[in-house]
Amino acid sequence: MRSSRQLNRFARSIRPATSQRSFSNVPLRHVKTISCLNKEEIGKIMTIAADMKENQGKYKDCFGQKTLLMLFEKPSLRTRVSFETGMTQMGGHAIFYSIADSPLGQKESLSDTGKVLSRFADVIMARVNSRDAIRELADVSTIPVINALDDFAHPCQMLADLQTIIEHKGAAEGLKLSFFGDVANNVTYDLMRLGSIIGMDIAVCGPIDKGTEYEVEPAVIEECKQLGGNVVITNDVEVAAKDADVVYCDSWMSYGIPKDEEVERKKIFMPYQVDDDVMALTGTGSIFMNCLPAARGMEQTASVIDGEKSVVFDQAENRLHAQKALLYTLKYGF
Repeated sequence: MRSSRQLNRFARSIRPATSQRSFSNVPLRHVKTISCLNKEEIGKIMTIAADMKENQGKYKDCFGQKTLLMLFEKPSLRTRVSFETGMTQMGGHAIFYSIADSPLGQKESLSDTGKVLSRFADVIMARVNSRDAIRELADVSTIPVINALDDFAHPCQMLADLQTIIEHKGAAEGLKLSFFGDVANNVTYDLMRLGSIIGMDIAVCGPIDKGTEYEVEPAVIEECKQLGGNVVITNDVEVAAKDADVVYCDSWMSYGIPKDEEVERKKIFMPYQVDDDVMALTGTGSIFMNCLPAARGMEQTASVIDGEKSVVFDQAENRLHAQKALLYTLKYGF
């Protein structure tokens, strides 16, 4: 039988030197908004995503024995399935954990949660209601935190969108992307940031004259200026649509908006519906995008989303490839 002294020496020999679980020799990075990545880093992710799409088997073991913890406060089909599938394809494992009925920061502090999860998993992905939750998790986590949607940003969607634009237009820099509808939302904000980073002209068009709840947050406008962006915010559909290369819209009834507001919101946003007349104002070879889920007859007509210019299902598929590439770069570096 070993003596107490021998057991203590043995315990010291196997004790990890640090609680840090981020990938060795790679600086810890969190992705809270798309602007957490610069132009060159986004380009690297696009290159890897394209290769992963064409050569899935090449990356089948790159996440072996690694775990992605997925925290869901808001439901999502595409986010859960694409991340789980991606981790499986790369030889890793994904854990789904719903926090809808056990909100972050209530049973224990977010600080404690982030520190504990950093001891278990290798990456945290969180789809939450508030930007504060993402920030607080990132502040204390010693593993990468990926924002899979909050009220301020949707960087994973941006990477998929950019991959889709490149596939259909050859390149994104110099294009005009026009968003129609609810401009006061996470997708709009990150589209503005994305365009400012990579050199797309961005027009966002919606009922900005209907009150502050329909306006773009001033902080986002200022951030885009600092990024050197060319962003136009307008309620003039013709101005926004003219010569657009990419037309984009999103649901008028995002998760969390009460059902009893639907009639009023439909009335407010209907002038910004993307229909065939709007598409006729856009540039030759323009494409139509919607991050889904989509409601035909609401943010766009059926003839648009089901028409020849629509790339919405390519866009949805690219969530898988772009997110795998993001995970890859967080592990292996840029």
